[in-house]
Amino acid sequence: MIPSLSRFATVLGLALLGAVAPAAAQSDYPARPIRLVVPYAAGGPTDTFARSLAASWSRQLKAQVVVENRTGAGTIVGTEYVSKAAPDGYTLLLTTVAHAVNPSIHASLPYRTIEDFAPVGLAARAPLVLVVNKSVPAQTLGEFIAYLKAHPGKVNYSSAGVGSAPHLGAELLNYKAGTKAVHVPYRGSAPAMADLIGGHVEFMLDSAPTGLAQVRSGTVRLLATSMSKRLPQTVDSPAIAEAVPGYEAYTWNAVFAPAKISPEIVRKLSETLGQTLHEPALQAKANELGLILEPKPTPEALGQFLRAEIAKWTPVATAANMKAD
Repeated sequence: MIPSLSRFATVLGLALLGAVAPAAAQSDYPARPIRLVVPYAAGGPTDTFARSLAASWSRQLKAQVVVENRTGAGTIVGTEYVSKAAPDGYTLLLTTVAHAVNPSIHASLPYRTIEDFAPVGLAARAPLVLVVNKSVPAQTLGEFIAYLKAHPGKVNYSSAGVGSAPHLGAELLNYKAGTKAVHVPYRGSAPAMADLIGGHVEFMLDSAPTGLAQVRSGTVRLLATSMSKRLPQTVDSPAIAEAVPGYEAYTWNAVFAPAKISPEIVRKLSETLGQTLHEPALQAKANELGLILEPKPTPEALGQFLRAEIAKWTPVATAANMKAD
């Protein structure tokens, strides 16, 4: 009987150790560098923000946060990589509105948009600006919408590609205003803007920093901005919603982790992300990039936000027959 009791005690001790080990590991988190996967190329607006965010977040977590660019297939390559990573808090995803739109524009995805990810927090929103080639006769937002309605199927707009924020913003305008502007996709915002300046297309919804830079240089004309209210930087320019009720378009940056990650680790990531977004250094960089930082990021709010974004963009993508495949 004694040997049996001894073996039982050994087994019980090992089981207790197994139960305590994960808890200990979570209390020590993070014990090594964290990879923040960005599914966009280095040097772009998302990557630029990610690197500033990583630097500030490293200070709050007291561990290095390293940006890793994994590009391809309209964010799908990097997103799939994170969905299949170990749910230990050492591989995270910083993504954009593309995450909410991809289910509508791709016939199939190698991951489940909601079920395969744990929300950590929404970090920032990035407004767009409606700019036109200087030869376009419309001088105001109202005149421009009237111009679009008077020329259905004859006015072209450029974008950074199918499903990009500029594409979505323009198609939301078509959807809500009843216009029929024609999409001309490019491989990125730079060539799209170049052809707008060159007069090959009539308008574009570009990110605020790059679009306003062109406005200041005098190459294009600003007509409106894309958030529900006017931007502080351009208070004299109307929001599109002033002429098209219910209009609001922007891209965003949000952090997700692989599903099945421990709630304790998610809570620590979310709390430190909130502290990070209040760092003066990051706030200064966000202002430079034209971003609006989220004041109180939480996993619950991001989960609700993602569902709302999917519901918002699905009918727009369907109406525009958006297809990336």
